[in-house]
Amino acid sequence: MDAQGRGRADDIDPADQWVLNPNTGEYELRLGSSAPQSGVPSPRKPRPSEAAPPARSRSEAPGRSRPETAGRAAPPRRRRGAPEEPLPGRRGRRPAKKAAKGRKVLLWTGGAMAFVLVAGAGAAYFYIEHLNDNIASVSDDGASTGGFSKDKAINILLIGTDKRTGKGNGSYGDAGSVGHADTTILLHVSKDRSNATALSIPRDLIVDVPDCPTTQEDGTQKIIPGTQQVRFNTSLGQDGRTPSCTMRTVTELTGVKPDNFMVADFNAVKTLTSAVGGVEVCVGKDLDDPDSHLKLSKGTHTIEGEQALAFVRTRHAVGFGGDLSRIGLQQQFLSALMRKLKSNDTLTSPSKMLDLAEAGTKALTVDSQLDSIGKLKDLGLELGKLNTENLTFTTTPVIDNPTEKVKATVVLNDSTAPQVFDMIKNDVSFTAVKERKKKEAAAVAARLKGTKAPASEVRVRILNGGAVAGSAQETLSWLQNEEGVTKSENAGNAPAPLAKTTLEYAPDQADQARRLADLMGLSGSAMKPGESVTNDQGLPAMTLTLGKDFEGAGVSLTAPAKAPEGVQKSTADKVECAK
Repeated sequence: MDAQGRGRADDIDPADQWVLNPNTGEYELRLGSSAPQSGVPSPRKPRPSEAAPPARSRSEAPGRSRPETAGRAAPPRRRRGAPEEPLPGRRGRRPAKKAAKGRKVLLWTGGAMAFVLVAGAGAAYFYIEHLNDNIASVSDDGASTGGFSKDKAINILLIGTDKRTGKGNGSYGDAGSVGHADTTILLHVSKDRSNATALSIPRDLIVDVPDCPTTQEDGTQKIIPGTQQVRFNTSLGQDGRTPSCTMRTVTELTGVKPDNFMVADFNAVKTLTSAVGGVEVCVGKDLDDPDSHLKLSKGTHTIEGEQALAFVRTRHAVGFGGDLSRIGLQQQFLSALMRKLKSNDTLTSPSKMLDLAEAGTKALTVDSQLDSIGKLKDLGLELGKLNTENLTFTTTPVIDNPTEKVKATVVLNDSTAPQVFDMIKNDVSFTAVKERKKKEAAAVAARLKGTKAPASEVRVRILNGGAVAGSAQETLSWLQNEEGVTKSENAGNAPAPLAKTTLEYAPDQADQARRLADLMGLSGSAMKPGESVTNDQGLPAMTLTLGKDFEGAGVSLTAPAKAPEGVQKSTADKVECAK
């Protein structure tokens, strides 16, 4: 409300006397009388014949005069062009200019590059109040860390519910569903924002759901009892559980405590894909799934709205027809959507950015630590620092439930799942692991590079550590008689069996080790820098232990450097067609 709308009161807020000039985009001071005016006044220009009105005291309300205080001189008139004194109560402050729209587009883009729903929510924050009204939030009930921090690794729990709310969704999902955790992804972004892991959690994974303190609609708290050995998807909706209970279940399962959660319904997929003009997906065969209403011919398609929802919900038409096959399809879809969000076609289109912000905020329910567009924008900008090439999609390692004859659920793969959880907990990215392995491989390969001693100077003791009986003597004879390694001896059986053949040597024996590795076809990984041993002549010697991989004297132990021609292979950074 402007000053005139309040009447001619003495308590006018001077800040309300600044109004926007729509022709210039600037704020201007209006001190005229209380004549009726439009909500956004036009600039007033005096007619040439009109005398300039006398200056009014700055503390005087528009349209009324105030008697002079005794003993105080009237304030001097401000000369035309002279700087204006600051308003009372606003000393030293001037209203900020509106940022140009083009500049704001640049500011949103960091958020738009963030992870799918975050991008939608953090993209356009210049009409804050409207977007804030779109956002629904529920309490985290103390299950989170208290919210993400800019100087720490970020863990966001993304939950897709199968609740059939929204126009056109009546034929999807389970009839009468209270809204289970149908799709769940734990998004981990490294502390330095260089890489991220999106870990999918199967809805049919058997877990223990803990007791969950839950805020009720009247503000009171109720503890919903936990249940053991149930499907993961029942951590939401079942018995009145809220997303905070899913968050607690994830913490119990992985050891990772999420910072925030976001929940999206069916409308999120439909509205976000329509907002960006559709996303491109590839299918390797004709797909026809009457349950999800998906029908696509083999090839590349641009999908949005209802068709996009059908794509992420289908499972009977791909893979083995189960939830794990659908997870792979969803990861493919999310990658495609992220590429579209990051494309110039989206980032340079103000209309798409506005549609994206509108769709994202309407489709989301967030936790109480993330309940404003400002907070979502901050999160979006943090996630926008991530290079999507370093985002790894993976799935919680599982195996079929061994207690079931008809396989319907899965359980954790205890041999691999703990390692995956520890990597996330310790901020170790899968892409970082790949880089480290490359460096390690380079270091190992370097062991083979350098000078090689003559075969006659190589001293080695040979042990059988799991090879066929007699392998040590066979190798000794081959080395001495055919390769000239005369300073070698059979040392019998190793203390313990080994899967792989190894050669241990002291640093000053590296040239001997390289010669023996060359003769036997040993890889750099088989060479183990360590200590020498004393042979029967009392001289330092290397130790060659023949492992279970040993196939005979003179047979190379180096694995092929690349797959044979015609063998199908793929990498995570390539687009694959659904089959």
